[in-house]
Amino acid sequence: MTSEADTLNEAEELAKSLSDALSSGDGEEAARLSQRLSELSVPVTVTVNRQAYPRDSIKLKVGVEDGQSENYIPVILEVSTDMTIAQLKDKISADFGFHPLLQRWVIGKRLAQDHESLHWHGIRRSGDQVFLFIQSASVAHLTKHQHKLDQEQQAFEGIVETMHAMQLLPRGSFGDKTAPERKQPPPVLPKPPNLTARPLPPKPQVGWECPQCTFMNKPTRPGCEMCSQARPENYEVPNVYTPDDEEVRRMQEEEMAMMLYEQAQQEEREKNFHYLLETDNIELIPNQEEVDCPICFCTLAPSEGVVLRECLHTFCRDCLKGTIVNSQDAEVACADTTCNSKLLDREIKALLTEEEHQRFLELRLSIAESRAEHSFHCQTPNCPGWCIYEDEVNEFRCDICEETNCILCRAIHNGMNCKDYQDDSESEQRTTRQLRKPSKCWRIC
Repeated sequence: MTSEADTLNEAEELAKSLSDALSSGDGEEAARLSQRLSELSVPVTVTVNRQAYPRDSIKLKVGVEDGQSENYIPVILEVSTDMTIAQLKDKISADFGFHPLLQRWVIGKRLAQDHESLHWHGIRRSGDQVFLFIQSASVAHLTKHQHKLDQEQQAFEGIVETMHAMQLLPRGSFGDKTAPERKQPPPVLPKPPNLTARPLPPKPQVGWECPQCTFMNKPTRPGCEMCSQARPENYEVPNVYTPDDEEVRRMQEEEMAMMLYEQAQQEEREKNFHYLLETDNIELIPNQEEVDCPICFCTLAPSEGVVLRECLHTFCRDCLKGTIVNSQDAEVACADTTCNSKLLDREIKALLTEEEHQRFLELRLSIAESRAEHSFHCQTPNCPGWCIYEDEVNEFRCDICEETNCILCRAIHNGMNCKDYQDDSESEQRTTRQLRKPSKCWRIC
């Protein structure tokens, strides 16, 4: 059974071989070694060797700002492009005494992470700009005790690095045999800075802190200057705050841009209004762009189709005309089955000929008569006249044939009252029934 030590030894050998295979470009060997490493289930880290990066150092422009500053302080750092954000934080901590937990680096409007390198963020030339925001110890949850321990650890690591760089000689020997023995002075340990020696003066916090990158923005800014995050909705600009010249200029530009936008919007409204006035004088509105008729699927060039006023659906003239002619309703619905809009009378009249439009009006009149609750049709043969009567009205004089109809008798009986007409009608009906009875045939024997 393989022990844990044997597994780690094998993993180290495989990791070294994988590094050599990746460096030499041997893809097959690297894939085989990676497969074997994954079977061991041992945590492995793959990094790019520092020799792959440019070795020339660059001068990095850093804008430093804290929660109580109104403007950032420019600082120039000499760095290499292979440095990670974590190494950059350690450098700032060693040079200026700001703990890494207090540092927030913003590069290209993005909050940088510790494992990312400057080269990955596009920092490759002298003069490239980054921003460093220093948080307060209370926000970062950093205590004095933790800060002291971290400083002592950092000093110890610096001593170890110095010892590694020294040349160790055997006891009693010298690097130069002719040189006399000299006692080297002990290394001087860096003294941890006293946190209480630099108290920050109490100063009211002016502006709003970005919830995404923690950058402190001026009160009047609608969005974060670093990452463009929107200003918190519950933030209000203090009444006593006076904007500086830069803010005043920016607000004036924003006001001018808003005024130009409203002016362009008003011009667009006026243009649309004039277009509506022009189309109101046109019976049929033509299409402005090339479209396909949804009924016959033919392509309609501009001005070949008709745009309906109610729903703005576009059809060709023939399909709309066929829809009107085949309609069995008084109101013609849009040819799109999913639309509940109706064609206007002016559109129907413009699409039909005079004869077709007359037939459509007669059909519409007939449908209206059949659906009316109290409708009465003139009793003159082939007369199209009809009316809608009320309960107290008993007569209807047709304007077409000029005959007077009795609504109670549902007949025309000029010169007769209703009783005489009904008696005469009953007599005629009895005579008709008698004539229709079959006669009996008597056979004489």
